[in-house]
Amino acid sequence: MGGEPSPPDDRFADDDFTAAAGHPTHAHDYHQFLYVPVGRIVISAEGRDHELSPSVALWVPAGLPHSARFDSESLIVSETFDPDQHHLPYTDAVPVNVTDEQRRLLLGRMRSSEAQEDDPVVFAALSSGHEDCLPLPQPTGHAARSVAVALGRDPGDPRTATEWADEFYTSSTSLRRAFRAETGLAFSEWRTRLRLNHSLDLLAQGHLVSAVAARVGFVSTNGYILAFRRYFGQTPGAYVKKAAAHQAPAA
Repeated sequence: MGGEPSPPDDRFADDDFTAAAGHPTHAHDYHQFLYVPVGRIVISAEGRDHELSPSVALWVPAGLPHSARFDSESLIVSETFDPDQHHLPYTDAVPVNVTDEQRRLLLGRMRSSEAQEDDPVVFAALSSGHEDCLPLPQPTGHAARSVAVALGRDPGDPRTATEWADEFYTSSTSLRRAFRAETGLAFSEWRTRLRLNHSLDLLAQGHLVSAVAARVGFVSTNGYILAFRRYFGQTPGAYVKKAAAHQAPAA
């Protein structure tokens, strides 16, 4: 799209004051799921910037003040839900790593010419997944994307960037540059986030911290604990206890 956007319906950027550069701070009386299949935008809320891309979307709960910055090349898809009918389990803006199933659902609804309803099935599909997962933009180039897919299947794979580069007939410098350019993250940072995200499900399944650390590829349990604390602000053990207390039924 170029120039001033002219959204056809409320599935797209839906504010009358939206301009090519974004829109100022405001709040909605509905929950909003923002997805950007083309381009990148930045949503600012509660003093934090959230960069959205074709692989990272954002939940904006009802009543949360936020603003947006984007260029005219970005395509913004908005799914909205009545908070009286749909419970969102958080009050802050929460990034979502978009799955292939969610992407197909969103693109299918975007292409449809029929009026879209506030669908509980759609809400359930978009709100599934671990709410604490770290944002993980996906690379798009052949080599970097191939590495990302392989690590997604086995985050504990110990191969270095040089070894991965050899696997896909490129140089380690080119591979590292691709990750930085296509995801905004260094290869090592991207892989650490992937491993930590995978570890959340393993912790929830009751695996020991030491077993989780080894399974997702950390060379030591202490290294895993330090990385977990740096990203999540607490140790894995404290995280598990807090999650258990949160899920325990009230007496």
